[in-house]
Amino acid sequence: MNSSEQLLDTYSQAVTSTVRAVSASVVHVAVDSETPLGSAGSGSAVAISEEGYFVTAAHVLSRGRTGQLTFTDGRTSRFATIGRDVLSDIAVIHTGEPAAPIKVGNAADLQIGQLVIAIGSPLGFQGSVTAGIVSGLGRSLPAAGARGRMIENVIQTDAALNPGNSGGALVDSQARLVGINTAVAGMGLGLAVPINDSTQRIIEALKHDGRFERAYLGIASASLELPPPVRARLGRSRAAIVMDVMNGSPADRAGVRNGDLVTKIGSHNIAGAADIQALMTGELINHDTQLSIIRNSRELKLTVRPQRLLVE
Repeated sequence: MNSSEQLLDTYSQAVTSTVRAVSASVVHVAVDSETPLGSAGSGSAVAISEEGYFVTAAHVLSRGRTGQLTFTDGRTSRFATIGRDVLSDIAVIHTGEPAAPIKVGNAADLQIGQLVIAIGSPLGFQGSVTAGIVSGLGRSLPAAGARGRMIENVIQTDAALNPGNSGGALVDSQARLVGINTAVAGMGLGLAVPINDSTQRIIEALKHDGRFERAYLGIASASLELPPPVRARLGRSRAAIVMDVMNGSPADRAGVRNGDLVTKIGSHNIAGAADIQALMTGELINHDTQLSIIRNSRELKLTVRPQRLLVE
């Protein structure tokens, strides 16, 4: 066997062993229609506990909250939605059937070029497998059903995704769940919501409380390179520039203006919009929080009281 054949054989073994380890954890989802005209859609889901809890993409459940799961061994079972979070495109569903939970990894450890495998039910073909690499990290994706909001730190992969893959597993070569497939972005381009510390908190909140509460500042922002003098003074290169302040929002009441550079929220350094969004968790709701900003080269401290973000 020459070196090329050995490489192909090693690659094949990595894929097949991973699929054997995780295929029983991925199920087909058929969503009940609220009308007598048939299904309200379908997708995939991934088992996260033996007690029948599954994670799927929130948009799979956009037209229905109940339906049927089909396991790889042919079993079927009814499910109900426990909670959805459209801003992360994550949902948790539950069924009475025992399940084979997947091993959970951490997308924060992914590297561009790393092997990943997508498993789901594209076009209704259950247990379909595609393999590829991580072709990009830190992408943004518009959140369906939440106008103007973005899902941050999305994984880009060239593992082929098709309708029905949504909610399925993106796993690494160690058979660890690193993403939930969410979108087909174009020919040879798929996107997955990362499984990391932030999404794990969302999943646990949905599982136990049925919702994930977020705080709301009322600004639109983007990342910006800091001017050299400010960079030298702060010891870092980026902040978030305020592009828009919503009238009557907590940020508006606190005196935030367009063009302000947000450098810190509380004790947390801010390098862009994703950092602000990640910090807007339920703990900040109705609590005074300090914003460190730069306005016209002056450093200012403002006190803002975030409110509860209402979605759906």
